Amino acid sequence: QGAMFRCSARCCEDTAASMQEVQRCIERCHAPLARAQAIVTAELEHFQDRLSRCSLQCSDQAKDALDSGGSEPRVRGQLDACLATCGEQHLRLVPAMAKKMRDGLASIQQ
Repeated sequence: QGAMFRCSARCCEDTAASMQEVQRCIERCHAPLARAQAIVTAELEHFQDRLSRCSLQCSDQAKDALDSGGSEPRVRGQLDACLATCGEQHLRLVPAMAKKMRDGLASIQQ
């Protein structure tokens, strides 16, 4: 962040620059941060979408089981087990997601 502020300060030091040029200069200083935020946001949204799809599938299976005469306590148990499996599967994805974020952030700094 310090580098970004120093970069922005340098933009303002050019007294010959127009307001528009200063604005563009500051935007260039902030571009790496915006790219970093976009990388993190995209990875988290992808992860959330996958977890949501898994949970919806569990809900669909539970609804189908109830519709075909399954007892509520049994179906609830199956739903809980299904959701727990979703959670475990997605926890295992976290290290790979973190690595993708680190790799993406490292590519910005080069």
